[in-house]
Amino acid sequence: MSGRDPAEPFAPSPPPPGVDASAEAEAELVRAAQRGDALALASLVDRLAPFVGRICGPIALEHGEDAAQEALIALLRDLPSLREPRALHGWARRIAAREAVRHARAARREAARGTDAVAAALPAPGDPALASDVRRVLGALGAEQRAILVLRDLEGLSEQEAATLLEVELGTVKSRLSRARAAFRRRWSS
Repeated sequence: MSGRDPAEPFAPSPPPPGVDASAEAEAELVRAAQRGDALALASLVDRLAPFVGRICGPIALEHGEDAAQEALIALLRDLPSLREPRALHGWARRIAAREAVRHARAARREAARGTDAVAAALPAPGDPALASDVRRVLGALGAEQRAILVLRDLEGLSEQEAATLLEVELGTVKSRLSRARAAFRRRWSS
């Protein structure tokens, strides 16, 4: 029992001195959601949805929204198994990337069977023509190549972090990244 009246809105306890208040507040939010607090769970979804969408969109392209939705469902379903609440974003990033790659592969298989090719949907501010060109080039790359480009170049993960997230060897990440960047440059200049 939490000792908190369930009718009262969620309010995290203050962190101890020297602890990042926002990280501790989010960890407490996770713990409350794990205990079944519906308001905490709704707040967590509101925080995670844009983060998950930024990962899924560039990888799964036109299927990014579906991938993000599936990733959020997986996050909510598996939230009770998250042992370290402060690891929420790394855990969410891993699930979102896997789900986005799964959707991108399924779309590629569907396209190979004769349906329409992937059109791409990378939201980008600025010049619409440039955004269209980037979407076109990303759409021509494989899901694994898009995933490594998004994780390294958009999310700013290190090669080791990307290897851990994608559950592949560091050398695999380095070679995929090299091939993905070369493929992007080739397609960009053509």
